[in-house]
Amino acid sequence: MTTIVLDIEGTTSSTQSVHVGLYAYARPRLGPHLDAHRDDPEVRAVLAGIGAGGTAEAVEVLHGWMDGDVKATPLKTLQGRIWAEGFAAGELTAHFFPDVPPALRAWHAAGHRLAVFSSGSVAGQRPWFRHAADGDLSVLVSHWFDTVNAGPKREPASYERIAATLGEPSGLLFLSDVPAELDAAAAAGWRTIGVRRPGEPNAAAPFGPRPIVTTFEEIHP
Repeated sequence: MTTIVLDIEGTTSSTQSVHVGLYAYARPRLGPHLDAHRDDPEVRAVLAGIGAGGTAEAVEVLHGWMDGDVKATPLKTLQGRIWAEGFAAGELTAHFFPDVPPALRAWHAAGHRLAVFSSGSVAGQRPWFRHAADGDLSVLVSHWFDTVNAGPKREPASYERIAATLGEPSGLLFLSDVPAELDAAAAAGWRTIGVRRPGEPNAAAPFGPRPIVTTFEEIHP
């Protein structure tokens, strides 16, 4: 059995679907969500992480992070909460490349374990997989990791933490479109495959001496 750990943006799903669709949905809802959930411990932690007193100041910081594509934990947490509400309300639908759902179902049926490691919060990952256009894919995933419970995606220590949960690194396979993430996983003893999706931002990135695919159909764990 292989445990296949999936990146999302640029790997299972288009970058545009996240940056244009989800970001545009979350942006005007940041302030209202903060105001409506100020007594929630997770929201209080978000505000503490931003270091801002009022809502307007917090939103200004959050918008700056969004504009700079900063992988800040408070932003990812808040976005995940807003996206979960959007999916639950039927206002959002997740995008997956056409080859992904059949591959995930086939791997799962063959006895392989599936996990996700994304910079987006676990709160956002679960509904993304649950609300795929062709059915609930979240039932196929056994573990969810983000920068809060694992650490930065470009640091080997994060993959070591994940391995402490999933098992021996030699049995772990990481799929990503970001060479630096793959390098970090490889440094932690994982197997890695670079995913080169045509039209994606990292389509021309140098992946080094590792297997590279353009579709999940090419992967045989």
